[in-house]
Amino acid sequence: MFEPAQLLTDAQWSGILTIVVAILAVLGFVLKWGIRFRLVGITGFMAVLTAGIFALSLSIYTRPNIPGALHYSRIFDTASSQVVIVVPPTVTEPQVEATLRQAAIDLYSPGRMTQGEPRLTIRLRTNVHPEPGVSEPLYLGEIQRSLAVREDANETVQLYRDNLAKLARSTAKEGQG
Repeated sequence: MFEPAQLLTDAQWSGILTIVVAILAVLGFVLKWGIRFRLVGITGFMAVLTAGIFALSLSIYTRPNIPGALHYSRIFDTASSQVVIVVPPTVTEPQVEATLRQAAIDLYSPGRMTQGEPRLTIRLRTNVHPEPGVSEPLYLGEIQRSLAVREDANETVQLYRDNLAKLARSTAKEGQG
């Protein structure tokens, strides 16, 4: 995987090489070399390549991975401030918190700010089956984070402990049956 710091270094070296080729092109015109027009083309190509490498170094952002987070599926998203994700019913309380924090990192987008809400709310749920053929959504927690800042130090996690206890009872009942 390309690292932003490495791409920035590559862009710097490519920029230096572009300047060297531009100097050669100017020298070619002064000395009336036969390849002077080719040097102009090479200089233009190198300038575009350097700009592309630099832009790529700015756009790559590697998301951190939160230990203990589960794979989740996004089942509802208003594209602004409300998201609902679902996890398997075998989830534990530490996994709920870790998965909410991971989702807050993954689902952050500055484009969500245009919808007027200052905070993104992500709710996590699972499905329990109280009786055969019946599914019941059970919300286990939510996280709220800023839409204005990528690294929000003021995100708030709320776990629904009564629903977590209900999930534990449901899972224990299914294990016995």
